[in-house]
Amino acid sequence: MDEEYLGLVLDLVAAVPPGRAVTYGLLAELVTEELVRTGRPARGGPRQVGQVLARAGGGVPWWRVVNASGRPPARWAVTAVEHWRQEGTPLVRDGSRVQLATAVWWPHPEPGASG
Repeated sequence: MDEEYLGLVLDLVAAVPPGRAVTYGLLAELVTEELVRTGRPARGGPRQVGQVLARAGGGVPWWRVVNASGRPPARWAVTAVEHWRQEGTPLVRDGSRVQLATAVWWPHPEPGASG
């Protein structure tokens, strides 16, 4: 596994605040953006992000990374839901997935924001 890619993915996952979530696809886009911004070749996608988390994501808040419908990996769903509830992450009515319209995280300041 590419150590540079792994580090970028894990650093971004670690930056997702409690109560927020990011999709595998958005995370892949953010990594690509960083690589291109720094003159390195773009690589990887949502599946590669999933592979990084499956192999090395135990030390970061992996439950904050979900698929495009707001669901975690099936085998970790119960644990993810427990974390979401503890963090106050917005969930859909039945509590089975993240309400992405409210919970999605973007690392860049919003237009007009100070700081």
